[in-house]
Amino acid sequence: MRKGIIALLVVALLAPAVVFAGGSREAAPATVDTVEVLHWWTSGGEAAALNVLKNNLEAEGIEWIDSPIAGGGGTQAMTVLRSRATAGDPPAAVQMLGFDIKDWAEMGLLANLNELAEAENWDAVVPDALKEFSKYDGNWIAAPVNVHSTNWVWSNAALLDELGLDIPQTWDEYIAAMDAAQEAGYIGLAHGGQAWQDATVFDGVLLSTGGPEFYQRAMIDLDDAALRSDTMLKVFQRMDQLRGYLDPNFSGRDWNLASAMVIEGDALFQMMGDWAKGEFLNAGMEAGKDFYGIRTPGSQGSVTFNSDQFVMFEVAPQYRGAQSLMASAVMDPDFQIAFNTVKGSVPARTDVSDAQFESIGRQAMADLAEANRNGTLFGSMAHRHANPASVMEAMYDVITAHFNGQITSEAAVSAIADAVTQAR
Repeated sequence: MRKGIIALLVVALLAPAVVFAGGSREAAPATVDTVEVLHWWTSGGEAAALNVLKNNLEAEGIEWIDSPIAGGGGTQAMTVLRSRATAGDPPAAVQMLGFDIKDWAEMGLLANLNELAEAENWDAVVPDALKEFSKYDGNWIAAPVNVHSTNWVWSNAALLDELGLDIPQTWDEYIAAMDAAQEAGYIGLAHGGQAWQDATVFDGVLLSTGGPEFYQRAMIDLDDAALRSDTMLKVFQRMDQLRGYLDPNFSGRDWNLASAMVIEGDALFQMMGDWAKGEFLNAGMEAGKDFYGIRTPGSQGSVTFNSDQFVMFEVAPQYRGAQSLMASAVMDPDFQIAFNTVKGSVPARTDVSDAQFESIGRQAMADLAEANRNGTLFGSMAHRHANPASVMEAMYDVITAHFNGQITSEAAVSAIADAVTQAR
């Protein structure tokens, strides 16, 4: 990252005067020696990626004040942010996703980045689906750091070899591979029984089962006929099928512990976003040799995504220049490469070279570009990029109740449609 920009951008992060609904607060005079960052990047691979930014700051003499809020979905972090913002004490920098960004924008608290975005031609390089969150009412309000895609299956290469299995390309091949793993005494599917993880699996199953048009209708348009369709019934039946490949201790397990089960060769597969790849890389495994990452069988050609973004609040005029420098630094191609090669995600711009990425990263970048061209790039329901939190949480409740055997697949179809109707 460019020398000098770091020191200047930190000025923007040090809580200048921010106006909230409950009043205003004058910040202490800005300094360039500390910065507080609120985030939920707490696993090994995530922490390694965060260190890319942390080390750059510390090289400039900046003290990093870490405010991690455990919980891979980020829900707890947003609860803390709302509490602190209401009290007039927001953190300096906040990791944000999807509809959370829109919520803050609707309150009129976010800065306008149009001048910088126009000068650097962001419109030409940021995928259209990401702009749904980076822009509000036509104005740029956020600088995207990365793109994570969620319809992935991760596998242990040595275990596949031991079982004499090829990488599955179809749903039937996927199920057959898990059958073989269980017959040999292994766990077919590593999973953590948390609502957002259940929904992540559901995302991939739905896209695989119904295809991109169905995903658009059901998860984004919330079409009642799609939600009550035979295709949706098949989605829940496949979720039932997957439930049979979990170990008995899955309930409440963190996602990275499920990744560790695959890394250690105890389980064959995990269905998780590509932040899981950071766990494999952090464990010293080589992509394409020690582990594989494939799209959920049947979903090839389509991508469900979430995107971490940096959002800046409206500040006093003397801080706006530094704010622009921060956003420019985040969007700098060199930073996007350095960050995303560690994080497991891909750059949030389509003009970045893939030369420094490993094989799965290169494939992910190609998948993203293809899906962006073909209109098959969709915001993930499971990760706050398809609909507001009220709808997402209503879906969570039904998906998790079904996955835990509390309701039948037939009942789940009616329940998810009814829940969406009530939540809208």
